[in-house]
Amino acid sequence: MFARGSTLRDNYGYFEEDQLGKFGDLSLWRRIVFLGRPYWLGALLAVLLSFVVVACGLSLPYLIRLAVDDFILNTGAGAEVRLAGLKHLALLFCALMAFEFFGNFVQVLILEWTGQRIMHRMRQMMFVHLLHLDLKFFHRNPVGRLVTRLTNDIQNMHEMFTSVIVTLFNDGVKILGILGILFWMNWRLALGLCLLLPLMVGNTLWFSRLARDAFRQIRTHLAKINSFLQESLSGVALIQLFLRERSSQAEFSRLNQSFFEKALYQIKVFAVFMPLIELMNAITIGAILWYGGSQIMAGEMSIGMLVAFLSYMRLFFQPMRELSQKYSIVQSALASAERIFQLLDTRETLPLASSPLRPASGKGEIEFSKVSFGYEPEHLVLNNFSLKIPAGRTLAIVGATGSGKTTIINLLERFYDPEAGQIFLDGIDLRNLDPDWLRRQVGLVMQDVFLLPGSIRDNVLLDVEKTDAALWEILEKAQLARFVRQLPEGLATRVGEGGMDLSAGQRQLLAFARVLAREPRILVLDEATASVDPESELLIEQAIGATFAGRTNIVIAHRLSTIRRADHILVMAGGRIIEQGSHAELAVADGAYRRLLTIFSAGSRAGS
Repeated sequence: MFARGSTLRDNYGYFEEDQLGKFGDLSLWRRIVFLGRPYWLGALLAVLLSFVVVACGLSLPYLIRLAVDDFILNTGAGAEVRLAGLKHLALLFCALMAFEFFGNFVQVLILEWTGQRIMHRMRQMMFVHLLHLDLKFFHRNPVGRLVTRLTNDIQNMHEMFTSVIVTLFNDGVKILGILGILFWMNWRLALGLCLLLPLMVGNTLWFSRLARDAFRQIRTHLAKINSFLQESLSGVALIQLFLRERSSQAEFSRLNQSFFEKALYQIKVFAVFMPLIELMNAITIGAILWYGGSQIMAGEMSIGMLVAFLSYMRLFFQPMRELSQKYSIVQSALASAERIFQLLDTRETLPLASSPLRPASGKGEIEFSKVSFGYEPEHLVLNNFSLKIPAGRTLAIVGATGSGKTTIINLLERFYDPEAGQIFLDGIDLRNLDPDWLRRQVGLVMQDVFLLPGSIRDNVLLDVEKTDAALWEILEKAQLARFVRQLPEGLATRVGEGGMDLSAGQRQLLAFARVLAREPRILVLDEATASVDPESELLIEQAIGATFAGRTNIVIAHRLSTIRRADHILVMAGGRIIEQGSHAELAVADGAYRRLLTIFSAGSRAGS
């Protein structure tokens, strides 16, 4: 059961609390590292391979310098000696390239395996956590937003684990290695390069601030689009029925345009930053050509040295470009990590008793004592509500939409706790009972029956162990056995997504079978016959007769035939009981129940 409320939202302001993770947030990094702790051996091997890969890559320009100075331009040695030397250098060059390739290959395999294992663990943690949050959390958080956490945010973190972290490490080692080699080769040229580093760092910091803001806005607007799509597609029949296609299209166009504008802003940020890096690269190389050329003409530098220096400069700016690009990915991943951890830290679960009770036996007596509750704190649905249902009796609850009927069921199932008052089952406060045990005692048949992808057997039994013989007995009581026997695969027939589609009446009968399989002490019907045809209604009425026997029953219904079965009837309005009594007593009184009977009777005749 879910709280009553609108599904399509016009105000998306609740997304604005989405913040972007900070690069220097050590607590966030500690939690990310903790996720990878079980796979530390693979991460260590990837780091060690980084040194091998970087060393191989940084050796290549120096080999070119040796080839130019010692063999190509060295006219003092014989041609055979020079060719032999070039041959050995070429073989060494190819060997280093092969080692670099192999190191990269193994590194990618390790990182992908590690990243997939971490993401598998995170998805499992998030899904299990979501299953145990109470319904108030889902009432406040759109499904589209939660799906974004499980898909987009997980994917962002996967990219960081598989490519970014080790790439950043590789690039950091490469930059330090290049600076060391350049100072060893020519400290004057290297010192000139270092003078440009503050400008590069300042440019990167400026870019990171703009990129941070751009990513925050993109993530926020993407979550809005996901939520709107999920809610609109879920309610597409309603949209078409009430001719709201144009208004929904206009709302989506507004959200889509807003996302487009934020994405364009991000593109502009990158469009400015990357050319700046290239401009600094060109200026630096031009300065080295000028200074290095003058050093060659003065006889203080060899041509091979200048060629190697220029090669190292290109290698130096390559990780600078990658660092800036990967930085934006890290920002996005940190934002996703922050939202994921925020979700995992959410503790919106119903409080458990220190020693929850699981009584071995009981009668099924229910009591609401001065209960007050509202889905929103400022709007109470029930206010100082009291009710007692003797064991083995059948209670019908009728009233207009919003009168509090479904809320009573939500509280009895302990999907929510009351803000005031107490609810008892056989004299025990529900808060002292084990929630899993409680929900096995209260069987619920709803108007909308959810089918799991699987067989009829799976959908009836769920987590209950029954033999096929016992299952057929249950189907007989639920008036579903005849239909199932006519199916080619019988109990193994697949239903739900990718399987056979059942009618509304057949779904309801299957729901009754589910309840019978669990053998609950209390049965609750929430509009269980509201949307079925007369033939299915007759079968359901027969199933009700089988399921009601020996149980405490609560019925929320508009069907007169179902209401008449009740020993006692409540008429509710505005969260209060305005009339109560038997059908015979209330039918002759000039009150709300009699007026409702007239409406129900008119509806039944119209349906017939």
